[in-house]
Amino acid sequence: MAAPRIYSQELRERAVRMYRTSDPKPQVKKLAVDLGVHPEALRTWLRQAEADAGERDDRPTTAEREELAALRKENAQLKRANEILRTASVFSPPSSTRPGPGDGALHRAPAPGGRAHPPGTEHRLLPSTAGAAPRSNRANASATTRS
Repeated sequence: MAAPRIYSQELRERAVRMYRTSDPKPQVKKLAVDLGVHPEALRTWLRQAEADAGERDDRPTTAEREELAALRKENAQLKRANEILRTASVFSPPSSTRPGPGDGALHRAPAPGGRAHPPGTEHRLLPSTAGAAPRSNRANASATTRS
């Protein structure tokens, strides 16, 4: 939260108006002493008034500052909402609309012409293991050969 303002908005506006309407321009320090404000505060008010009038490009205008503050506030709210949703998603079951493992993501659709496999590969089978002796553990096999 910002610090409370020491000087009222009316005093600020009056000080800027006095400086801008006086001819020749007074020294900022002298005018600040006459008004009872800190010279740097008066300089800041003058710079901001010049930015608002379009005379300075090195500072954002008051409207731009307000918009920036509102956007930062909205950004913080969205970050909090995203964190809440991220935390909640840990406890919710997986969605049925998102493909996951075992959902057929690895299966391909049939190619044009109705074939799911390239020609000549439809009936390729792995070598048969029927009648083969069961495989033994390699560690056991090497131990028995050493004896």
